[in-house]
Amino acid sequence: MDVAFPYRVDVCGRTASAAYTEHVREMVELVLFTSPGERVNRPDFGSGLLDLVFSGNSPELAATLEVTAQAALQRWLGDLLTVESLTVTADEATLHVRVAYVLMATGENHTLTVSGGTGS
Repeated sequence: MDVAFPYRVDVCGRTASAAYTEHVREMVELVLFTSPGERVNRPDFGSGLLDLVFSGNSPELAATLEVTAQAALQRWLGDLLTVESLTVTADEATLHVRVAYVLMATGENHTLTVSGGTGS
């Protein structure tokens, strides 16, 4: 078992834990939702997804995000997973990010989809 993210205490008053597959999914979310400069000891950690929340939504924004998010996942989690595909689609005021990856330790396929609104 691994430490759950975000950090929390379970019903027994101990550090909450997560199964390996859940822990890796949480780490993927952490990379996607952390902005570079947010971490003191790792100022280049993250993908900058949240920095784009108030940007105008467009296919160009989606393409930029695909490249930066895939690079961040490869850099920070490349020893744990292989990104099979990362697609970002712009749908009116919403960005949809879909990450398909394979866990290197187990060979399992997983998919994570997140959506969020952007400014106009």
